[in-house]
Amino acid sequence: MKYKVVFTERAKKQLKKMDKRISALIIGWLEKNIEGCENPRIHGKGLVESRAGQWRYRIGDYRVICEIQDKEIIVLVLDVGHRRDIYDK
Repeated sequence: MKYKVVFTERAKKQLKKMDKRISALIIGWLEKNIEGCENPRIHGKGLVESRAGQWRYRIGDYRVICEIQDKEIIVLVLDVGHRRDIYDK
């Protein structure tokens, strides 16, 4: 089972607002490490409290909040942002 990365509209907007170099870095990291992998959980960390069931990937000072859907074999990207702002949402 190889997982596919899918972006929500919100995540796409957040990436467009970012510096092009940073957004390219984030997209490249996701394509290299998550797209087509057997187990996307080895690269991330599970979240708790109000975000239980979601996973985060750390890319420098930026975080990608995802939901791993095993039935559809996709990693749904929910939020993308700087580490100081991403958990306030």
